[in-house]
Amino acid sequence: MKSLIEMRASIARRLPFSLPGTTIMDRYLVSELLLPFLFGVAAFASIGMAIGSLFELVRLITESGLPILTALQVFALRLPQIITYTFPMSMLLATLIAFGRLSGDEEITVLQASGVSIYRIVAPTLVLSVVVSVITFVFNEVVVPTANQEANITLARAVGGGEKPKFSKDNILYPEYSWVTHQDGRREFGLNRLFYARRFSDGVMYGLTILDYSQADLNQVITADSATYDPASKSWRFHDGTSYVIDPGGNYRNILRFQEQQVKIDSTPLQFAQEARRPEEMTTGELRRYIHLAENARQDVKGLLVSLYQKYAIPSVCFAFALIGAPLGLRRQRTSNALGLGLSVLIIFTYYIFLFVAQALGQTGTLPPWLGAWLPALVTMAIGAWLLWRVNQ
Repeated sequence: MKSLIEMRASIARRLPFSLPGTTIMDRYLVSELLLPFLFGVAAFASIGMAIGSLFELVRLITESGLPILTALQVFALRLPQIITYTFPMSMLLATLIAFGRLSGDEEITVLQASGVSIYRIVAPTLVLSVVVSVITFVFNEVVVPTANQEANITLARAVGGGEKPKFSKDNILYPEYSWVTHQDGRREFGLNRLFYARRFSDGVMYGLTILDYSQADLNQVITADSATYDPASKSWRFHDGTSYVIDPGGNYRNILRFQEQQVKIDSTPLQFAQEARRPEEMTTGELRRYIHLAENARQDVKGLLVSLYQKYAIPSVCFAFALIGAPLGLRRQRTSNALGLGLSVLIIFTYYIFLFVAQALGQTGTLPPWLGAWLPALVTMAIGAWLLWRVNQ
């Protein structure tokens, strides 16, 4: 047994990666994790792509005439998001298989007999899981949103036949609140403007109605066929519309029809319309801006806050799964690859059920949004820490 460990240690000495402060044991343990980790990424990504994208693309090829080369391009662009989902799963599988083999070959026993504690044995794995967590976050922040947008554009261009699909959204409703000072000196917080557009497409608003209460005791209603925002003058240019001025008694003081009129309203409604994407298609910065706009419009943002906190919580699952997989693999019996894969699937299935339940509780307000996002990861870490403590006893 000792000669076997010495042979593997000699291999670890020749490994290409070496960081200051790391020992041969650290490099050896990391090398044991890499192969099952890469296997997990390939296996879980294949399953995810087959379920999440392949069936849809095959249907579009047969029913809508989607070119095969375009389908392959969309398939490749959707791959980064699937890969980031596989990192936590692969981390769990790698720890189960690697530590199961080390424990089954009694190499863990030899290390403990040499005075190495269980915590020190597991430490390189936890460090590696932190690195994978950071890579997962960076992937989700830098690569995934751009790849998803390009995939949607490519697919829409191929199916729709256009050169570039226009971003459009129907029924833009944005209320603006502020403090209003009345003629008698009273100040009250209330609705300042209500901005409605029937449709937004490629930077142009169509079918607009604006209720303006910004002037004390004087209301204004503006309707227009279309409008564009001019960043230079920080105002809107309304086209083919009518302006109604209403006095405090409810009578129309002025009715003005115009072909073009410049109105000083900030760009917030336009920003709100342009940011209206799914949270998984936004970076954390974009999602924060959209939440701020939605809060100003007095909209319910609990679901958006849960999605924002999940952008930080989900990458940390790599660490949580390593923490729970290592003690399970350290049981004094050999864990086969098939058993490790089966156990990892069971843990992943249980975790994601818990994730969906906690997410729903956060979105409905039963739990604070941050807790609804972080609870599954925190509970998994707590269970992993307890299991590791038990193994060390």
